[in-house]
Amino acid sequence: MREIGIVGLGRMGSGIGRRLLKKGWTVFGYDKSEESLRKAEESGIEAFEELEFLCGSFSDRKLIWIMVPAHVVDSVLKELKAYLTEGDIVIDGGNSFYKDSVRRFNELSSMGVHFLDVGVSGGVWGEEQGYCLMVGGEEEVFREIEDLFSDLAYEGDGYAFLGKAGAGHFVKMVHNGIEYGMMQAIAEGFELMKESQYDLDLKEVARVYTKGSVIRSWLMDLTYRSFEDFGDLKDVEPYVLDSGEGRWTVQTAVELGVPLWVIADSLFNRFRSRQGDSFRDKLLATLRYEFGRHEVKKKDG
Repeated sequence: MREIGIVGLGRMGSGIGRRLLKKGWTVFGYDKSEESLRKAEESGIEAFEELEFLCGSFSDRKLIWIMVPAHVVDSVLKELKAYLTEGDIVIDGGNSFYKDSVRRFNELSSMGVHFLDVGVSGGVWGEEQGYCLMVGGEEEVFREIEDLFSDLAYEGDGYAFLGKAGAGHFVKMVHNGIEYGMMQAIAEGFELMKESQYDLDLKEVARVYTKGSVIRSWLMDLTYRSFEDFGDLKDVEPYVLDSGEGRWTVQTAVELGVPLWVIADSLFNRFRSRQGDSFRDKLLATLRYEFGRHEVKKKDG
């Protein structure tokens, strides 16, 4: 099985498609955006304006990767079900809530269709460097298409089967919660240095932190890149959005009675960022841009 259809050709979906093309896969694509379809076709993806035509292009069983926002998945599946047959495989690679993934697994299983929930990390850089993939569902199905994950993964092994339906998205949810906390700590530390008595070059501080320090990391690399791309951040609006996973992590912690002080505080700080002006929030906003090209709001004038 070396044919795959990707539903959702945005930053992540198109990047996954292009990486698979380089690995020798035949890639079909579908998106409602004409611009996304055009760019996909230019990169070699066979793009379709209708799901029916995408599904009709497979030479055998269908393997469909859905890469759309969480709130759109159900509507995509509702349309897609009309073209699915027993034995087909559907993957949700977006940031869906794990309980929704369990429900979708059960719904598709009743049709004889297999469903894998796959948490994907790596942002827009994953196309070139490879992704981190967290897989939940039926292990037998995972093993059948394991070459898909090895072809997409960082260094060929940045993937794992983690358990029954929902496990992949559950682990990705926690991953993003941890990410919230780490980003918050970086932003707070740099704000402290900015407010100190020292006239510090924070870009240089970020650079040296990436060179052998205990806290060196990809997020620290992106901190340095933030200063390269946005200078002293004076023109960045300190407005930090959250995309759902942090909230779900905290909500799940409440359900399970697990204290998550750092992650909860980082989530609440994002709420607070929408109410005032803060250097740390400017840095958080630019970090989101660096790893995922999320929009950065600029001050008027």
